[in-house]
Amino acid sequence: MAILNIVKDGDEILRKKCKPVAVITDRTLRLLDDMADTLHKAEGVGLAAPQVGVLRRIAIIEVEEGELIELINPVIIKTEGRQNEVEGCLSVPGKWGVTDRPAKVTVRALDRNGNEFELEGEGLLARAICHETDHLDGKLFYDKAVRMLSQDEIG
Repeated sequence: MAILNIVKDGDEILRKKCKPVAVITDRTLRLLDDMADTLHKAEGVGLAAPQVGVLRRIAIIEVEEGELIELINPVIIKTEGRQNEVEGCLSVPGKWGVTDRPAKVTVRALDRNGNEFELEGEGLLARAICHETDHLDGKLFYDKAVRMLSQDEIG
């Protein structure tokens, strides 16, 4: 497994729409494993394939340590409520903003074995699901920010 380079804001790949994964191959599995290593090294909550230079609909999330969620071809199928919370991004270091996101989200995706599943998330998990699926559509968190925070507010 390897630590991948995280693409930074300004790289055009972050603004491109990702292609669905047609077949889960050994390369797909290696990407998932490498993304997990990269996420842990960066101490982040989520990581999407375009953030490591791959234009495929793959994302991982780890809100609770040791509980890695792998999403292949994720589609948000239901949202409820609203939350306005502070959000940041591994591809946009040093910048934070308050985003308007659903309080509860249901996502449908494939796991690494090609099995379809649905996952419901609230709070931080709901935000992370939205944040990572936005990456797959070429959107960054500050596109949805209600307001960006100043350096004084970040601390």
